[in-house]
Amino acid sequence: MKKMSNIYESAANTLGIFNSPCLTKVELRVACKGISDRDALSKPDPCVILKMQSHGQWFEIVSQRKLSKSLLKHGNTAGKSSITVIAEELSGNDDYVELSFSARKLDDKDFFSKSDPFLEIFRMNDDATQQLVHRTEVVMNNLNPAWKTFKVSVNSLCSGDQDRRLKCIVWDWDSNGKHDFIGEFNSTFKEMRGAMEGRQVQWECINPKYKAKKKNYKNSGIVILNQCKIHKMHSFLDYIMGGCQIQFTVAIDFTASNGDPRNSCSLHYIHPYQPNEYLKALVAVGEICQDYDSDKMFPAFGFGARIPPEYKVSHDFAINFNEDNPECAGIQGVVEAYQSCLPKLQLYGPTNIAPIIQKVAKSASEETNTKEASQYFILLILTDGVITDMADTREAIVHASHLPMSVIIVGVGNADFSDMQMLDGDDGILRSPKGEPVLRDIVQFVPFRNFKHASPAALAKSVLAEVPNQVVDYYNGKGIKPKCMSEYESSRTLAP
Repeated sequence: MKKMSNIYESAANTLGIFNSPCLTKVELRVACKGISDRDALSKPDPCVILKMQSHGQWFEIVSQRKLSKSLLKHGNTAGKSSITVIAEELSGNDDYVELSFSARKLDDKDFFSKSDPFLEIFRMNDDATQQLVHRTEVVMNNLNPAWKTFKVSVNSLCSGDQDRRLKCIVWDWDSNGKHDFIGEFNSTFKEMRGAMEGRQVQWECINPKYKAKKKNYKNSGIVILNQCKIHKMHSFLDYIMGGCQIQFTVAIDFTASNGDPRNSCSLHYIHPYQPNEYLKALVAVGEICQDYDSDKMFPAFGFGARIPPEYKVSHDFAINFNEDNPECAGIQGVVEAYQSCLPKLQLYGPTNIAPIIQKVAKSASEETNTKEASQYFILLILTDGVITDMADTREAIVHASHLPMSVIIVGVGNADFSDMQMLDGDDGILRSPKGEPVLRDIVQFVPFRNFKHASPAALAKSVLAEVPNQVVDYYNGKGIKPKCMSEYESSRTLAP
């Protein structure tokens, strides 16, 4: 095993990749001018589609703070229409706030009935523009409206800056779209936080024209914030610091399409000096995951081979041939079990992965009974071809999407993996054969050939890129908090 040591050394450099602060959240705001009116009886209903082509690599899409371009007509000629994209870095976390507004004694703008008020909240941006954050529903014929409670992320509300100015406007709704201005006021998220724990915050709703013209003008009504409740969205690091363990399981494809392991052309060929693609992918990903597992004991399975002693085809056998205890000691133990089992197997088929997904899902299902963020399961599947039990696999993934579990599939070799992209869910919502959608996206598929000449760190980063969000989405969706946060938790709390 000394000849393999360089693999471990290079992969070890990727430790901590889950928490690498190499990315930042950026909000893109898009505005268009002079768009052609293609509707005969109404105004156009434009939408903007932003596309990024990556080919397994990340490309910078934000290189300027503000970018304006002319929109091209057919024939690539510039017209009078233009598009502006503004980028602003978000400095806050993913917490969201629940707000409940009401008003009293609003000005009556209607002759034959009372005003139909609604409230708009705008965030003032760094470039002095304003961004609509929320628009309430219209309360018909009421000068003392109580609008429905709504939720908005702290990033959307104030970009994580509690002192950022917020502009609030009250309108009287009109069916023709020409709403009547009632009044406005300014605030900040810091001020709104005064409505926590049963308290209220209120503002005078001011119409500047009335204030300038009328000597005895006081206000156009009072707007009251009855509730401000902050909901903390915990991060991946919160759960890891709180004691959540990553339970890493490996499943390796031993179907005949890999080629005879004794032949140097085989994907399973054990070269004395050069690791094959299965080993490279296993070590690159496994070395990262084992840093989040205290006992570093990993179950390792194979599928698609005839196994001793009866040589029946199995799709979920332990590669150490110990069905009662399929765990291997560390990633090196998995490598040794893999190399040891190869000469004893008869590579066969078909390529069925639903059984191994179901096996790991069973363990993940038992974890849900604890109601704690104790263990999250990651299944790494290494395969050389398109799976043959697609319907059963889709069913298994939809079921697993309700569990603390993620599935990583690395395609080894040069097969056509286009059908595998469907499992990833990036191009649409994956559904079971019966039409049931996944609760959340839990699958990441990566062709190893895209990283043949890249470092193990590059492969691991691409393969594991979605896992932190998948962990957070599961536990936050279930309302499960990290087990113990102590000082670390208090350090993330927004200061009053």
